[in-house]
Amino acid sequence: MSKIVSELSAVRQPIECAHGLPNAHYTDAAVFEEEKQALLARQWAGLAVASDVPEPGDAVPISFLGMPLLLIRDKQGVVRVFQNTCRHRGMILVEEPRKIEGAIRCPYHSWCYSTEGRLVSTPHVGGPGRNTHVGINRALLGLIEVRSHVWRDIVWINLSGDAPSFKDAMSGLLARWTEFEKPLYHGGPESRFQLKVNCNWKLAVENYCESYHLPWVHPGLNSYSRLEDHYHIEKKGEYSGQGTLVYRQITNENGEVFPDFPGLGRKWNTAAEYVAAYPNVLLGVHRDHAFAIILLPEGTGRTTENVHLYYPEPATDEGLRARNAQQWKTVFEEDIFVVEGMQRGRLAPGFDGGRFSPAMDGPTHLFHDWVAGRIEHHRTRVEAAE
Repeated sequence: MSKIVSELSAVRQPIECAHGLPNAHYTDAAVFEEEKQALLARQWAGLAVASDVPEPGDAVPISFLGMPLLLIRDKQGVVRVFQNTCRHRGMILVEEPRKIEGAIRCPYHSWCYSTEGRLVSTPHVGGPGRNTHVGINRALLGLIEVRSHVWRDIVWINLSGDAPSFKDAMSGLLARWTEFEKPLYHGGPESRFQLKVNCNWKLAVENYCESYHLPWVHPGLNSYSRLEDHYHIEKKGEYSGQGTLVYRQITNENGEVFPDFPGLGRKWNTAAEYVAAYPNVLLGVHRDHAFAIILLPEGTGRTTENVHLYYPEPATDEGLRARNAQQWKTVFEEDIFVVEGMQRGRLAPGFDGGRFSPAMDGPTHLFHDWVAGRIEHHRTRVEAAE
């Protein structure tokens, strides 16, 4: 542990002399377990999107960091996240996405919960035909709810329950994109796709943060949105990324485009921004559409990327939506060989975390600094508790 701690001090140096995170933070199972707590459980992490449960009663089981969770829209229309575990014997409640017509019924002993999480039925708990018992207080045995917040359709969760409020934690990004506080409409089945990538989740964040790789990895994109047309976006401790000054709208065969989000300033006629909201959500905003990528860490070297596209109006051109989704899927797939190559590169014992270009890698360095800082804070808390 002491060796890793000393190496993290090098990560937190000014960019001109800083090292990147050491190999263990991409390959070591023990470090991955530590990062689950320090970087993901104690922050506001992305889990899913509210559009996954569009109607009251819709429920979707999700595994996050090995924890069984249940995303549900309750009968009042509120999106909630519960531990997907019966309070009786720990049975998984919901195995597959489905509509909850009445109550959430445990398939083991039929204990039932409302969609708001209340324990409402305990059949035969006091013996045959006796559905109550003095030792079973239903009011204290509701489903365990996970603290959650919905912003830009993303369901953010704080597993530890003690992070600052979402508005405080994300205040910088909320202020930066206040013009985009508009209704968002998910583009539907053709506007969602999933990528399975053999890399640590942090490499996906790092790659997304910067535009340095555009000329070589995205030659098509770079042909009209060149490296020199991009700028850095940096907010220490919260987010980082890049923007372009030459966003070009996609068109259909008739030259038609998506409608714009209403009320945007002139900047957005040609600008677009791409931000990694720490820890695991990648966001993009444009005058006529937006997207979100939620990174689900599956292990030291496996990540699932769930991609969703959004529009200003619910009834936009279906063919154009499909074309837009395919365009972005192509761009994101172009990054796979890079992040997987960096993952394999972290198996070289002589690699010391690498260096940063002071001119080009500012957003990536900021993410490394955030990771190192949160881990150091976590270790201090653990040591104080021992």
